Amino acid sequence: MDVLIVEPIDPEVLEWLAARHAVRYAPELADDPLQLRQALTGVQAVVVPPEVAMDAFTLSGAPSLRAVGRLSSGAENIDVEACLRAGIEVVRPQDASAAAEAEFVIGALLQLFRRVPVVGSDGLLVGRELGAATIGLVGLTASATPLVRLLESFGARVLGYDPSLHASDAQWQRVGLEPVGLRELFAQSDGVCVLLSYFTRYRGLLGARYLELSRPNQVLVNVAPSSLFDEEALAWALVSGRLAGAWFDSVEPGMLDPGRPLHDVMTLQVTPRVAGTTRESRIRSAWTVARRIDLILRTPRHAVMETSPGDLADLADGPESD
Repeated sequence: MDVLIVEPIDPEVLEWLAARHAVRYAPELADDPLQLRQALTGVQAVVVPPEVAMDAFTLSGAPSLRAVGRLSSGAENIDVEACLRAGIEVVRPQDASAAAEAEFVIGALLQLFRRVPVVGSDGLLVGRELGAATIGLVGLTASATPLVRLLESFGARVLGYDPSLHASDAQWQRVGLEPVGLRELFAQSDGVCVLLSYFTRYRGLLGARYLELSRPNQVLVNVAPSSLFDEEALAWALVSGRLAGAWFDSVEPGMLDPGRPLHDVMTLQVTPRVAGTTRESRIRSAWTVARRIDLILRTPRHAVMETSPGDLADLADGPESD
C-alpha cells in the first residue's frame, strides 16, 4: 500500500489520489493507535488528523514512510525532528488556510472592539471601530498578506513584527506592513494579532516585558500556539485590565484547568481551532497535500526534491490535466 489516509478528505481529492496510487482510506484508525501502527507497515505516505501522534515511537514502526501529511497547517502532533532524521517529509498546506485565518481574525477583532466597551470622552461605555484603530501583527505568516489587505480596507493602520526578519527586509514592503520592534508594537496597538509560527525557542516569548507595555484598552487575537505566551503574564494582563480582552483560537491541553493561571479568567475567550477550518480551506488543503504526496511518491527516494513556495501555492488549485 502506498498511501494511508486517516483524516476525512474531499471525495474528489481521494478519487484523484487513488487513481495514481494504492490508497487505503481508514479514518476509524484515528481512535485505535495499535491498529494504526500495524497499518503503517509498508506505507509510504500517511495523512493524519491533529489527534493522531506521529512521534518517534510510531515512526519507528513505519520504515517505508516517506511523507506525513496534515490538512491543517499546524504540526503539533508530529515529531518534526524525528521525521527529519528518518528522511520523512512533513507535508502541510502552509498557504491554503491563509484567507480563512485572515477572515477569522477580522471577525474576532470586530467582536472584541464592540463587546469590550471603553469609556468614551462623554463618560459613557461604548464600543470602538476597527477603522480608527492601530493593529499590530506578530508573525509574517501566509495569513498576514490577506489580513493586511482586509485591515487596510477598514482604514486601520497596521504595524508588524517578526523575530526572524530584520526591519530592512524587503518582505515588509511586499506585504505592505510597517515594521516595528515588539515593545513598540504593544505600546502603539489598539489590537494585537498573533500569527507567529511556533519554534521551541519562541516558547513564552510573549511575557510580562511586552504585555505590561500594552496600550490601554488593548485587545488581543491569537491564532498561533498558546505556548508562545507566558501563562502568568497573560493572566495578570487580563485580570488587571492591562488587556481589555483576548481571543485564543485554541489553547494547549490543561491550560485552563483549575490551579493554572488562566483558569476562570472571564476576559479570555477560546474557540476550538476553527480559524483556518472552512469548507473552502479544507478543499485547498486537500489538493495541496495530495499533489505533494503524489510528487514525492513519483520521485526516487535518493533524489533531492525542491519545491518553491509558489509551486506549493499552485498545488492547491485542484487537479491538472495529465
